[in-house]
Amino acid sequence: MNHTTAEHAQQVLRNATSLYTPQQIDACVEKMAADLNSRFAAKTPILLCVMNGGAVLTGQLLPKLGFMLEFDYIQATRYSGETSGGELVWKHHHELPLHGRDVLIVDDILDVGQTLKEIREACLNEDAKSVTTAVLVEKKHSRNCGIDADFVGLEVPDSYVFGYGMDYRGFLRNAPGIFSTEDY
Repeated sequence: MNHTTAEHAQQVLRNATSLYTPQQIDACVEKMAADLNSRFAAKTPILLCVMNGGAVLTGQLLPKLGFMLEFDYIQATRYSGETSGGELVWKHHHELPLHGRDVLIVDDILDVGQTLKEIREACLNEDAKSVTTAVLVEKKHSRNCGIDADFVGLEVPDSYVFGYGMDYRGFLRNAPGIFSTEDY
């Protein structure tokens, strides 16, 4: 179980490598919003925010989305504060019915992709008309489980990353940028 302290997390942040500044992330969110506006201009999707990681991206995207939508959230995790994933645990299912609806899933990161793949399949199993995925970052490596996000903001190297919704052992989701660390 995670026993990281705030002091340790502060030390990790001090020693971390900055991958993207807030300004670079803002530009990426603007582009992502423009692309989503094109995709959903004539639709009224249900936007499903994947908590907790997708909260920051969703919060930045929502006021930039010019199409009608309904908002809901899900909470499913394979990490629970740990650094490697296990079995998917559903903590909160959405409340809006997905049957016959276009669904937009917004999350923080596509790493191996197992979580996003299972969430997408769950939506399709509820007879969603379509499922579109958008992530802030995609980790570049060869371990992908066979899912690609439809919209990707930024690419990050195959290292432990945090900030802008992504955590370091429960801390640093609010870090001012996206960072990489070897301390995990």
